[in-house]
Amino acid sequence: MLNELNRRNIGIFAHVDAGKTTTTEHMLFQSGVVRTPGRVDDGTTATDSLDIEKERGISVQAAMTSLIWKDTIIDLIDTPGHIDFSSEVERSLRVMDGAVLILSAVEGVQSQSETIWHALRSLGIPTLIYINKMDRVGASAETVIDQVRSSLSPFVCEIQSFRMNEEVFEGIDSLWNESQKQVKGPPSSIPGLFELLAELDEDLMEAYINGETLPADLLDEAFRKLVHQGEVFPICYGASGKGIGVTELLDAIIEFLPAPAQPQEPSVSGVVFKIERDKTMGRTAYVRMYGGSVHNRDTIYNSTRKLEEKVTQIRRMDGRKWADTGAVHAGQIAALYGLSETHVGDIIGSPEGVPPVPQMAVPLLTVQVHGKDTARYPDLVAALQELTDEDPLLDLQWLPEERELHLKVMGTIQLEILSSLLMSRFGLDVVFDPPSVIYKETPRSSGEGFIAYTMPKPCWAILRFSIEPLPRGSGLIYSSTVRTDLLLLRYQNEVERRIPEALSQGFLGWEVTDLRITLIEGEHHVWHTHPLDFVVATPMGIMDGLASTGTTLLEPILNFRLTVPEEYGGKALSDLVHMRATFEAPIIGGGRCIVEGRMPLASSMDYPVKLRSETSGRGVLTTSFAGYEDCPSDQTHTRKRRGVNPLDQSKYILSVRNAITS
Repeated sequence: MLNELNRRNIGIFAHVDAGKTTTTEHMLFQSGVVRTPGRVDDGTTATDSLDIEKERGISVQAAMTSLIWKDTIIDLIDTPGHIDFSSEVERSLRVMDGAVLILSAVEGVQSQSETIWHALRSLGIPTLIYINKMDRVGASAETVIDQVRSSLSPFVCEIQSFRMNEEVFEGIDSLWNESQKQVKGPPSSIPGLFELLAELDEDLMEAYINGETLPADLLDEAFRKLVHQGEVFPICYGASGKGIGVTELLDAIIEFLPAPAQPQEPSVSGVVFKIERDKTMGRTAYVRMYGGSVHNRDTIYNSTRKLEEKVTQIRRMDGRKWADTGAVHAGQIAALYGLSETHVGDIIGSPEGVPPVPQMAVPLLTVQVHGKDTARYPDLVAALQELTDEDPLLDLQWLPEERELHLKVMGTIQLEILSSLLMSRFGLDVVFDPPSVIYKETPRSSGEGFIAYTMPKPCWAILRFSIEPLPRGSGLIYSSTVRTDLLLLRYQNEVERRIPEALSQGFLGWEVTDLRITLIEGEHHVWHTHPLDFVVATPMGIMDGLASTGTTLLEPILNFRLTVPEEYGGKALSDLVHMRATFEAPIIGGGRCIVEGRMPLASSMDYPVKLRSETSGRGVLTTSFAGYEDCPSDQTHTRKRRGVNPLDQSKYILSVRNAITS
């Protein structure tokens, strides 16, 4: 009997072309949601709804669908596999109770697989591994499992075996309960199960050392507990294109991945993980609830933005359609309407129980957008603002005076998608300048910045900052040691709010990062000080400090895995050296040469095209963001500064004060 509490919220994750959308289609088919499974090549899949998705055969947006399997409601989110759309994956990760990571039995573990895996592990999300495409030429489950154990986790357990007739994949058999139909728990035939669990459980380790034989139900309980804790990972097999292994995968999802945790408190708690604009319904906010309930016409509190909004309608997924439900409860995902001021990542109600945001999507390129029809410039601004509302990482920079529009993007595929979206959705024909790398700056040494903003009256803001460089990846750490009787708390809060803005442009025009800023001196005046004085003073004090420390240019670095036919290995290694890459000794075998290492983005942007040309399309390069590192001293990359430089204090004060009084 169907029970609303008996549900699973599952994310489907994979590297590009691992068969993620095909697997989702066959899940819908096997559960009776669709009469025939859609095909990616034909553009008939349920979760790829955009025209560009159907044309290109790739997933661009995270798409939600729902099915019922063995009296259990399964809400599935099919996420994009291409690295250019990692922001969609990142937002989906936050709202999942369990995950299925799909790997191709041919390509194995890719860099994007590792990136997703680390994000899943950082959030402790229970994960089931599904090795797909077992029917393809070159498939090797043994090789993939070795990669999984070395690159992802040694604590994996095959809960299925597969049948091969010579080199033809025929099907799978379940190991769990297969040999003991009437006995709860795993059979003893699963090799190494006791040893695997004992490594993670002290009581089991003691029993193992003492040579005890444990009952199956005890092993079963320990296995499920460790899977739910995200410490042990079941492995399944299949060939989704032929529908083999999909029903067993659905069984495993219900059997081993957890239901949503029941909240301890009845208070409303949820997070907005996606914003869309429906043609008929308007602005749609997708919310995962962690506590309480929300009903139609409820006024809900957005604790992120400190505002209240009224919900006008609530819809939830029912198969492939959204249906009006009038309410959403803890553990459920729903589409809420009427939330015009709510943005992606905002927390509804209490933040208790809402998981943190994983950091895996980092835009490394910036690009300027031009509309072909200059008369429609205002429409282009509005369209890009709407798209940035849906994907905040686009980070639209609109410079009205220069009539310039700049976006941050993950890669060139994303530009194609944006161009298609702007045309199909808004009727806007655009061109993009060639994308350029986003560099950053960091202080070269420690120093202090000082500003006494006391003229022209009325104004009074005195600030002194200590600035220290930090290790790469530290970001910004800010604190204050100033007593509140010398500088009121509300003024100190204003300073803290303005620090990120002050660091958005360093000497070379790039964001300044990896530093500690401490406010060590501050003073206000009882009569002359206005809160906006600190809006003016903070950037001047920060830039004065950076003038004393100097800055070092940082460039983005990528982890890479390059696979080429063996005969191209020498040329590939030569290319890597010219791109300033650092790498381990190549692995050669089976006619392939595999190289792993790190390379600068700036020197490798054009390499994928060159690689395809050199290897006749047989070379494969996968990359993921590794972090920022010091740029070689002989390279300088500047970006045009927006607005007046705060180092030119007189001009800057006049500029900002004019803006304030306008």
